[in-house]
Amino acid sequence: MLNISILKKLLATSVITAAMLSGANAASETKYVIATASTGGTYYPVGVGIATIASIKLAKKHKTTFSAITSAGSNENVDMLGKGEVNFAILQGLFGSMAWQGKDKYEGNAQKNLRSISMLWQNVEQFTIKSKYAKTGNIKDIKNLYGERFSIGGRSSGSRVSSETILSSLGIDFNKMDLQYLGYSPSSTALQDGKVQGMTTPSGPPTSAVTNAFASIGNDNIKVLDFNADDLKAINDNYPVWTPFTIKAGTYPGQEKDINTIAQPNLLVVTKDTPAETVYLLTKTIYENLPFLNSVHKATLAMSLQKAIDGLPMPLHEGAAKYYREQGIKIPASLVE
Repeated sequence: MLNISILKKLLATSVITAAMLSGANAASETKYVIATASTGGTYYPVGVGIATIASIKLAKKHKTTFSAITSAGSNENVDMLGKGEVNFAILQGLFGSMAWQGKDKYEGNAQKNLRSISMLWQNVEQFTIKSKYAKTGNIKDIKNLYGERFSIGGRSSGSRVSSETILSSLGIDFNKMDLQYLGYSPSSTALQDGKVQGMTTPSGPPTSAVTNAFASIGNDNIKVLDFNADDLKAINDNYPVWTPFTIKAGTYPGQEKDINTIAQPNLLVVTKDTPAETVYLLTKTIYENLPFLNSVHKATLAMSLQKAIDGLPMPLHEGAAKYYREQGIKIPASLVE
């Protein structure tokens, strides 16, 4: 989890870096924006970390800086990429696959301007509900919330889309709940205040929204629901992007047992027309500075050059492909334009 002090330091560093390039150099400076998600999840702190280290490394020599912005998540990020409002964004694997292939909400409108840079970490599904509704501890206990308030993510968020996809695949009618469309931090606050009885916060654990709920409500009073093999098969029959994932005991305050859930990849994407040299330098900077990102958020501990192209749903940008080839990584034909 990115604590407040680290976040303040990262933001302060970004400001200092920007100031270094002000004045006479401003005209030659190239600025890029990375779209993330809400502040209570993992996308935003990792996006800030990537933007900060890239600006530090590339500002002086290459006159290139980056900044990270909050958003409603994957859905809005794809929209901003399409409109040219941002060049870079973090997306869920499911949402990236839908957008690239032209499925679901992108039916007839495939987003062929998107290119992959890297798989970052796995997006772990975390359906957290009050313990009194968790009769078995399995995801199907969500049915016990029919008629109750449940936060399913922001209206335009990837969290909402992935949660609806999962629940529909399991025969759970999410519309029978009183759905609330809240970001991660507001969801956690609402759960703690008793204004909702459950929330979904797909993210790299530990997720601050879940951590805060455990710390406030207590392990005995909330439960992150498990998935079994049959659940996983039913979900992957629609979109085969999920794999089993174990959230180890002790990840959250008072958590005494492992949580057996599922996860999908998150990826960093870019628009096709972004200069190859910029994408090359960003990719290189990320993988030459993983210890820095590891200090920003524990989810990035899962990142490695060996896993960089795993599960990508669209071709690599030529700049990223150049860096991987230099590192001896064999790129499959499916990821080459």
